[in-house]
Amino acid sequence: MPKIAIIGTTAWGTTLGVALARRGVRVKLWARNEGEDQQLNDKRENVALLPGVRFPFRLNATADLSEALDKAVMVILAVPAQTMRQNIKRLSEYLDSGILIVSAAKGLEMESAKRMSEVIAGEIPEELHPHICALSGPNLSQEIAQKLPAVSVVAAHDIVVAEQAQKLLNSPNFCVFTNTDLVGVELAGALKNIIALGAGIVDGLGLGDNAKAAFMTRGLTEITCLGIVAGASPLTFAGLAGIGDTVATCAGNLSRNHYVGYEMAKGRKLDDITATMQGIAEGVATAQATRLLAQKLGVEMPINEQLCRVLFDGLDPRQAVKELMGQRMGQELVEIIKHLEPQRIRRWL
Repeated sequence: MPKIAIIGTTAWGTTLGVALARRGVRVKLWARNEGEDQQLNDKRENVALLPGVRFPFRLNATADLSEALDKAVMVILAVPAQTMRQNIKRLSEYLDSGILIVSAAKGLEMESAKRMSEVIAGEIPEELHPHICALSGPNLSQEIAQKLPAVSVVAAHDIVVAEQAQKLLNSPNFCVFTNTDLVGVELAGALKNIIALGAGIVDGLGLGDNAKAAFMTRGLTEITCLGIVAGASPLTFAGLAGIGDTVATCAGNLSRNHYVGYEMAKGRKLDDITATMQGIAEGVATAQATRLLAQKLGVEMPINEQLCRVLFDGLDPRQAVKELMGQRMGQELVEIIKHLEPQRIRRWL
């Protein structure tokens, strides 16, 4: 059986390792230090982030990068977006010419507003760039770890590369589609976390399902506009990485981003909320990075702007909603239509 290395003992990294090992793949889960890898191997579960989910015998942890990547056909980077650069720098010397490099992070780098594939490409040899993929979709780790059915999408610029990754990742309970719109899949997966923050605010304020559905829909319109200008297909935002992941992440219960928004609507401060959380709500840093990216691309994003004001500038969530509702309403979807240039449409079809 093939060997896959997973960088990051996050809940998502651990879940992917468990899911792959269950179907017989040899998995090495890289931990940051020897104490952590020894604890994972002794306990045979990630007690802190995924308690009760036992490691299959083909899943083992190691703190040695060379051991993790030796003879691996794929490396999955399941690390927070803001640590992606330091992690890929650390392992770049261990990557051989045939390895597939899969980003499982859903965020943008805050300082540069770059997608994860762009961050990875900047730190590895150019000949490995075609091997970069992104995994995204409605994938709540707790459900997948419990063997509940889930579907995802793996994207790469080259369909052959995407299909190679698909073959390695696919399993009976975790079905993987392919996509060649790497830009769209990454942006949809990252930006939907911003929508989830807002959906949490709507739920926290008790504004009802009508308001939540409207917010999610208008949020999708807004991030689709940014995606189009960045070179993505609007169709991607109607797929698993877009509307699929948005629905799952905005549902509540298992979403960290929804939780942050909900708690802020109840009056808690952002720093207080994040300090007591296990795991990272990627939408917080992504909202700030998206503000920068929108400015660079000249795209108006009023929803993201209001969320940034709530997150970082102390704007009261109720006032943010009031201001959004007070905007002049025009023709629905006109924002998307104005970006649909004929040459782009021909490229997507």
